[in-house]
Amino acid sequence: MRYLLTGVFFGFILVKSEVISWFRIQEMFRFDDIHMYGIIGSAVLVAGVCIQFIKRWKMRDIDGNLITIAPKDSSQYNRYILGGIIFGMGWALTGACPGPLYTLTGTGLWIFAIPLTSAIAGAWMYGLLRERLPH
Repeated sequence: MRYLLTGVFFGFILVKSEVISWFRIQEMFRFDDIHMYGIIGSAVLVAGVCIQFIKRWKMRDIDGNLITIAPKDSSQYNRYILGGIIFGMGWALTGACPGPLYTLTGTGLWIFAIPLTSAIAGAWMYGLLRERLPH
């Protein structure tokens, strides 16, 4: 139940901050407005601070295990760049990144059921092919 309430709260925040607005996303990709860059930048800043707290205070998860964050493999940067380009193209074409797809569908914009279904199908396909793909 707490996960459902957390999801509903997160969806509320996404709606009120206009992160799910197709127009806001298009403004971002056209460099017309700083709104989305401010939200993304503040999220990156908060995540960076939280990661530093986790590392410095040697924090543990709910089961008592030490939280470790593995460094990125620098030989995989081309893979990260290609994945980022594909992600960005999908984001620009649909007007929604994967996180808000549930929120957009939940607000009654049923057209977003198509990219949501496609995202779920893509994740399912990756699960099927994962062992055959280079990692």
